Amino acid sequence: MAVTGIGLVSPVGATAAEVFDATCEGRSGAVRPAPEHPLHGLLDVAAFSPEIEATSVLPATEARFVDRSILMALRAAETALADAGIEVGRDVAPDRIAVVVSGVGGLALLEEQVTLYTRKGRLGVSPYLMPGVLPNMGAARIAIKFGIQGFTSSVGTACAAGAQSVGEALRILRADEADIVLCGCSEAPLFPTFAAAFGNARALAHGWADPVDASRPFDRRRNGLVLGEGAGVLVLERREHAQARGAARYADVLGWAATNDAYHPTTPRPDGSAAAQCMTKALRDAGLEPADIGYVNAHGTSTKAGDAAELLAIRTVYGHSTPPLSSTKGVTGHMLGASGVIEAAISALALQRGLLPPTHNLEDPDPDNDVDHIRKAPRPAGVQAVLTNSFGFGGHNVSLVLADPGTKGRADG
Repeated sequence: MAVTGIGLVSPVGATAAEVFDATCEGRSGAVRPAPEHPLHGLLDVAAFSPEIEATSVLPATEARFVDRSILMALRAAETALADAGIEVGRDVAPDRIAVVVSGVGGLALLEEQVTLYTRKGRLGVSPYLMPGVLPNMGAARIAIKFGIQGFTSSVGTACAAGAQSVGEALRILRADEADIVLCGCSEAPLFPTFAAAFGNARALAHGWADPVDASRPFDRRRNGLVLGEGAGVLVLERREHAQARGAARYADVLGWAATNDAYHPTTPRPDGSAAAQCMTKALRDAGLEPADIGYVNAHGTSTKAGDAAELLAIRTVYGHSTPPLSSTKGVTGHMLGASGVIEAAISALALQRGLLPPTHNLEDPDPDNDVDHIRKAPRPAGVQAVLTNSFGFGGHNVSLVLADPGTKGRADG
């Protein structure tokens, strides 16, 4: 199935080209919150996306009480449809286009309303709270805005949700339940309670004199992730439908898989065995062999346990001869579920441009990694297929396989 449109909202750019160039050039989105910012003192470093004026994506009558995550989802969907040249009703029937856009929902808005309830009691709470915070509302608002009447849903698999949304879109298209699916994720976790929780869990990067040095996947000095926010929506389309309307294709999504560690709510299985099974199953679903993969876009969040487990998983699949790999979170930070779909977009651009982005800040790789890290500069390489990983709390593992348009794999991929 073809990727014909990309819409992104991120700390390093608002277009696919801007985001890809930033990952290749090492232009980090990590900053230190200003003293007047609510997050000051709760985290050392964060990766903020640009503000979005609500009335730029919604009618004024609907824009008064909407969480930031929904605004970012709407902007990403709008950009993706424009990029693909799709108008619902003209290029696709309203009931033949679906939406799978995920995220944890409007937790920042919920925090604000809880504070108002504490101060003012019942009358301080908005009657519009529920449609402002429910996790399905990114997908629902997209459907409402663009008149989409097909299958509409969201996925709740934490940091794997964006990648799984792409996988679920592939499942829908294979079942001929739609001709086009808008798929992705939007996350806005940069608010005090969430930051405090991550900080108390000792998961956040800290102590770096320059914030751009803080996110350093696979580096021996890493000490936590940089929490970020963002949104990504892909237009995934049946090849025949894309060809019939003369659409350009960034890449094809050939296969995917999901597994669970069945180990711990937050800690990955140390040997990476379930993640390795996920990668192997995704390759099988795509009709490819491990040797067909020319690049791995790793989950690589810059945490000690997570990075180590993923590298063990990759070595389980590939032995001592791994494909070139990198984590682009060294530039973007970790945008939770949105990372997976944004990294799928980066992977598609890597195929299109024949350029593999490096892992920013990877100066001293862990010993005994024995993997082919892309470091310091992008690597020119004409590859046909890439694998991208996303892992989430709860033990969720998702792998996607993307390929250059026309690459032979599974017949209906």
